[in-house]
Amino acid sequence: MIDRRPFTAALAALLASATGMPVGRGRMPEAKPPYYLLYSLDGTTSGAPFADENEDASFVYQVTCVSGPDPAKPGSAGTVDQAEWLVDKAKRAILGRDTGTGRWVSPLTVPGVKVMCREVDVEPGGTNDPTDAIISYVIRFRFDLTPA
Repeated sequence: MIDRRPFTAALAALLASATGMPVGRGRMPEAKPPYYLLYSLDGTTSGAPFADENEDASFVYQVTCVSGPDPAKPGSAGTVDQAEWLVDKAKRAILGRDTGTGRWVSPLTVPGVKVMCREVDVEPGGTNDPTDAIISYVIRFRFDLTPA
């Protein structure tokens, strides 16, 4: 069985370091927008019973990109452009590859686990809340893992 908690921590660290943006794991980080929210969603295993430590797993994570007002501009609001910019940064951080080597630009290192695949699972898109000047954009990533 591949433990989810170390993988979630490694993914949150990758997203924060590769984008330079705050990341909250399941809740708002101690920062004003823009930031990311990372949610662990469903997961599946393949092969033998779930307790078998040698079986592969697929984990799905939702990254909610939250745009917001510019603190330097009173009366400003989050924008669709900012939300899409955040999505693009997250995609590059998680899916980006070196064109020369084909390796991931941002390594996702978890002891005892090899990441076989990273891909977009679904991209529901943007939503906005006109009452608080925030626009969010949701994207989900799937990771296929195997014990190292």
